Amino acid sequence: MAETVYALCAVMSVLCAALLLRGYRVSRQRLLFWASLSFIGLALNNVLLFVDLILVPQIDLFFWRTGAALVGMTVLLYGLVWDSR
Repeated sequence: MAETVYALCAVMSVLCAALLLRGYRVSRQRLLFWASLSFIGLALNNVLLFVDLILVPQIDLFFWRTGAALVGMTVLLYGLVWDSR
């Protein structure tokens, strides 16, 4: 059951990133760009979570997963601050 949840989370975050990128291409609003970059980082986090816990549990990818999430959130925070001006 956990495998399914991890896989669905990864698929949904990739789908959200793709939809945000498509929205950015249509409207050229910068906040959509920053949000899509953020979701790319979060999608990478979810994919690494699936790989870490399901595919290769003997290898610890904790720092890679945390780094991807940190980069995603930092990009979103930077975009929010940048577009608030």
